[in-house]
Amino acid sequence: MSLKSTIYKILRIWNDVDAVRKGRVGKRVGRRIAGKATGKALRKLFK
Repeated sequence: MSLKSTIYKILRIWNDVDAVRKGRVGKRVGRRIAGKATGKALRKLFK
């Protein structure tokens, strides 16, 4: 695993913890699901 991917994983966890503290978990989860769906749709479109 590269240093860059390790840093991104750590930051993602950090941001999850921060969202829990601030009570914004729902928004974060919703955005993550929407982003994954958009990525899949774009992959199919440009394949």
